[in-house]
Amino acid sequence: MSDIPRISESEWEIMKVIWKQNPITAEQIAAQLPVEIEWSDQTVRTFLNRLLKKKAIRFERSGRSYLYYPMVSETECVKAESKSFVNRVFGGAAKLMVTNFLEEVDWSEKEIEHLKKILEGKKEEKR
Repeated sequence: MSDIPRISESEWEIMKVIWKQNPITAEQIAAQLPVEIEWSDQTVRTFLNRLLKKKAIRFERSGRSYLYYPMVSETECVKAESKSFVNRVFGGAAKLMVTNFLEEVDWSEKEIEHLKKILEGKKEEKR
Protein backbone atom coordinates (compact mmCIF):
# COMPACT_ATOMS: atom_id res chain seq x y z
CA MET A 1 0.00 0.00 0.00
CA SER A 2 1.60 3.26 -1.11
CA ASP A 3 -0.63 5.59 0.93
CA ILE A 4 0.43 4.92 4.51
CA PRO A 5 -2.11 6.18 7.08
CA ARG A 6 -1.10 8.55 9.88
CA ILE A 7 -1.27 6.52 13.08
CA SER A 8 -1.53 8.15 16.52
CA GLU A 9 0.61 7.05 19.48
CA SER A 10 -2.29 5.12 20.99
CA GLU A 11 -3.06 3.44 17.68
CA TRP A 12 0.61 2.41 17.45
CA GLU A 13 0.14 0.39 20.65
CA ILE A 14 -2.72 -1.52 19.01
CA MET A 15 -0.80 -1.95 15.75
CA LYS A 16 2.27 -3.35 17.54
CA VAL A 17 0.10 -6.15 18.93
CA ILE A 18 -1.55 -6.82 15.56
CA TRP A 19 1.81 -6.86 13.75
CA LYS A 20 3.16 -9.31 16.31
CA GLN A 21 0.21 -11.71 16.12
CA ASN A 22 -2.56 -11.94 13.57
CA PRO A 23 -5.30 -12.77 13.09
CA ILE A 24 -6.26 -11.55 16.55
CA THR A 25 -9.46 -10.59 18.39
CA ALA A 26 -10.09 -7.35 20.26
CA GLU A 27 -10.03 -9.25 23.55
CA GLN A 28 -6.65 -10.77 22.72
CA ILE A 29 -5.31 -7.33 21.78
CA ALA A 30 -6.46 -5.87 25.11
CA ALA A 31 -4.80 -8.75 26.98
CA GLN A 32 -1.48 -8.27 25.18
CA LEU A 33 -1.12 -4.53 25.68
CA PRO A 34 1.65 -3.46 28.08
CA VAL A 35 0.52 -3.56 31.73
CA GLU A 36 0.83 0.21 32.13
CA ILE A 37 -1.86 0.65 29.47
CA GLU A 38 -5.11 0.17 31.31
CA TRP A 39 -7.63 0.56 28.51
CA SER A 40 -11.11 -0.88 28.69
CA ASP A 41 -12.32 -3.23 25.96
CA GLN A 42 -14.40 -0.34 24.62
CA THR A 43 -11.33 1.88 24.31
CA VAL A 44 -9.52 -0.86 22.38
CA ARG A 45 -12.55 -1.20 20.08
CA THR A 46 -12.59 2.57 19.53
CA PHE A 47 -8.96 2.49 18.39
CA LEU A 48 -9.68 -0.54 16.20
CA ASN A 49 -12.53 1.35 14.52
CA ARG A 50 -10.23 4.32 13.87
CA LEU A 51 -7.61 2.01 12.36
CA LEU A 52 -10.29 0.39 10.19
CA LYS A 53 -11.40 3.81 8.89
CA LYS A 54 -7.77 4.65 8.10
CA LYS A 55 -7.44 1.31 6.28
CA ALA A 56 -4.48 0.34 8.46
CA ILE A 57 -6.24 -2.92 9.42
CA ARG A 58 -9.03 -5.13 8.13
CA PHE A 59 -11.26 -7.70 9.81
CA GLU A 60 -13.08 -10.94 9.15
CA ARG A 61 -16.01 -12.30 11.11
CA SER A 62 -15.39 -15.55 12.90
CA GLY A 63 -18.53 -16.66 14.70
CA ARG A 64 -19.35 -13.92 17.19
CA SER A 65 -15.86 -12.42 17.04
CA TYR A 66 -13.92 -10.28 14.64
CA LEU A 67 -10.40 -11.22 13.62
CA TYR A 68 -8.10 -8.30 12.84
CA TYR A 69 -5.24 -8.24 10.32
CA PRO A 70 -2.78 -5.48 9.37
CA MET A 71 -3.11 -3.90 5.93
CA VAL A 72 0.19 -2.03 6.21
CA SER A 73 3.50 -3.43 7.33
CA GLU A 74 5.35 -2.24 10.40
CA THR A 75 8.35 -1.37 8.18
CA GLU A 76 6.21 0.84 5.92
CA CYS A 77 4.73 2.65 8.90
CA VAL A 78 8.10 3.15 10.59
CA LYS A 79 9.54 4.63 7.38
CA ALA A 80 6.56 6.96 6.93
CA GLU A 81 6.67 8.04 10.57
CA SER A 82 10.43 8.60 10.39
CA LYS A 83 10.04 10.85 7.33
CA SER A 84 7.24 12.75 9.04
CA PHE A 85 9.37 13.21 12.18
CA VAL A 86 12.39 14.47 10.20
CA ASN A 87 10.18 16.91 8.31
CA ARG A 88 8.35 18.16 11.42
CA VAL A 89 11.24 18.45 13.84
CA PHE A 90 14.28 18.98 11.61
CA GLY A 91 12.71 20.71 8.61
CA GLY A 92 13.52 17.72 6.41
CA ALA A 93 17.23 17.88 7.21
CA ALA A 94 18.14 14.26 7.99
CA LYS A 95 21.81 15.21 8.45
CA LEU A 96 20.82 17.62 11.23
CA MET A 97 18.81 14.88 12.93
CA VAL A 98 21.63 12.33 12.69
CA THR A 99 24.19 14.87 13.92
CA ASN A 100 21.94 15.75 16.86
CA PHE A 101 21.57 12.10 17.89
CA LEU A 102 25.27 11.39 17.44
CA GLU A 103 26.21 14.29 19.70
CA GLU A 104 23.56 13.70 22.37
CA VAL A 105 23.79 9.94 22.91
CA ASP A 106 26.45 8.27 25.05
CA TRP A 107 27.54 5.52 22.62
CA SER A 108 29.28 2.31 23.64
CA GLU A 109 32.32 1.18 21.63
CA LYS A 110 30.25 -1.63 20.12
CA GLU A 111 27.57 0.83 19.01
CA ILE A 112 30.22 3.15 17.53
CA GLU A 113 31.69 0.24 15.55
CA HIS A 114 28.22 -0.67 14.28
CA LEU A 115 27.63 2.94 13.18
CA LYS A 116 31.01 2.97 11.41
CA LYS A 117 30.04 -0.18 9.48
CA ILE A 118 26.76 1.39 8.42
CA LEU A 119 28.56 4.53 7.21
CA GLU A 120 31.20 2.48 5.38
CA GLY A 121 28.41 0.54 3.67
CA LYS A 122 26.79 3.81 2.57
CA LYS A 123 30.16 4.99 1.29
CA GLU A 124 30.55 1.81 -0.78
CA GLU A 125 27.04 2.23 -2.23
CA LYS A 126 28.03 5.66 -3.58
CA ARG A 127 31.04 4.26 -5.46
